[in-house]
Amino acid sequence: MNVQMGSELNLETTESSWTGGWFSWTRQSDAMLRHVEKKILSCLKTAYKRFYVDIGSVVGQSDKIWTVSLNDESSRTPLVMLHGMGAGLALWCPNFDALAETRPVYAIDLLGFGRSSRPKFATEALKAEAQWVESVEEWRREVNLPQFILLGHSLGGYIATSYAMKYPERVRHLILADPWGFPERPAGAEKQQLPLWVRAIGTALQPLNPLWAVRAAGPAGRWLVSRTRPDISRKYNGYVNDADNVIPEYIYQCNSQTPSGESAFHSLMTGFGWAKNPMVKRIDKLSPALPITVLYGSRSWVDNSTGHVLSEHRPHSRTYVQVINGAGHHVYLDKPELFNKYVLEACSRADEYDPRTSTVVGGDTNKTEEHNS
Repeated sequence: MNVQMGSELNLETTESSWTGGWFSWTRQSDAMLRHVEKKILSCLKTAYKRFYVDIGSVVGQSDKIWTVSLNDESSRTPLVMLHGMGAGLALWCPNFDALAETRPVYAIDLLGFGRSSRPKFATEALKAEAQWVESVEEWRREVNLPQFILLGHSLGGYIATSYAMKYPERVRHLILADPWGFPERPAGAEKQQLPLWVRAIGTALQPLNPLWAVRAAGPAGRWLVSRTRPDISRKYNGYVNDADNVIPEYIYQCNSQTPSGESAFHSLMTGFGWAKNPMVKRIDKLSPALPITVLYGSRSWVDNSTGHVLSEHRPHSRTYVQVINGAGHHVYLDKPELFNKYVLEACSRADEYDPRTSTVVGGDTNKTEEHNS
């Protein structure tokens, strides 16, 4: 496995083009990002490792995936976690300890986000999607995980589903946390269903990358993040010291560099809330043997019909749908204890059922449940 641990690779020397087009204050952002990420992860009780995985020329010349692993010596099926748009792996901190108690857990900064390389993706939607899928696969090959449980939130759920379509033999169980990009975009839906801040991004700012204002604000970007989404910082107060400052700084630093992954996401979307190539049209490409757990927040702005659509199109497959009352789009953060509980239940199912060898589907399939907080 080609990883670099401990003495973290200085990407500024190998990827100088990352910041050349931006203001001077972003040139040291990787050092600040490294620092603030470490402050967030210091809340963990479980020992962890941080390292780069060199995946070669998947998109750029020498792409690297920033990775955190916990309990990686356990022999149980590993859990791999993919974050959403504009996020980074440290935002899973309310979940790591519980999820890593019984099995290995790996979380990555998706290519183009966080501390991972920021290459120039294809501008055509399906090509950009394929590049993300291949980056995850090359990462898997380097880390040498024959099979794993794959969890994706929002955009991460979209990428995880696409990965499971191409590499079904690698995914033991697919967990989708408020996944983005599944339903088709209905006429007029953006005005009717999405909150104001999402509509602003999806309409007035559609020609631009979604988080352009964060970079344009320069040093005031952290303040802009804290002012526009103070609710996110507050929810980390029970985990992270000085969360009101640390979390906005982390989100700002994750998005202050070249908007590589953000540009790729822009290529995928038609309006902020929908994908140009929605997964609903491709459900038949998922292996019917693959078990899927879908976790939704009852207050989320994301269309929550995905679980029902999966059940209808996969009537003889294992599909579990959980709607968590009181949770919004950031279901892993809004109700972390319930989220962790249902992820662990999905992981237990993965320990018991291998889709590569099992052909009989049990009677507990296609279940939809609501859970009060």
